[in-house]
Amino acid sequence: MTFLTDRKRAQGLGASGTGTHHHWQMMVSSTLLGVLVPLFVITFGLGLGGTYQEVLAYFSKPFPAIITGLTLVVGVIHVMREALVAIEDYMHGTAGKLTAIFVGAFCYTTIAAGLFALVKLAL
Repeated sequence: MTFLTDRKRAQGLGASGTGTHHHWQMMVSSTLLGVLVPLFVITFGLGLGGTYQEVLAYFSKPFPAIITGLTLVVGVIHVMREALVAIEDYMHGTAGKLTAIFVGAFCYTTIAAGLFALVKLAL
């Protein structure tokens, strides 16, 4: 039997030991997305409706390319973290581990493909 004070029990950050860290990661990415998504919608909307050459010229500018890249990376990582939490909560055993690996691989592949497309468009 251990004799721990309430403070010592609360210091463990929860059952996994990373609850507070994950919460702060999600809060930071949510705040970033709260700023980036409206900027992305406006930026993307300004690039719509032009010819292929006009769109290439528009995304060759730094601001639209940076906003698009940041929104892609932060958004996909945010979705990946949320999906991993749902997998941890509802899937157990080998199926849960394989699904978590698949989600991580899919999300990082999506980021790589999106950034590659953006670089091809911007350069």
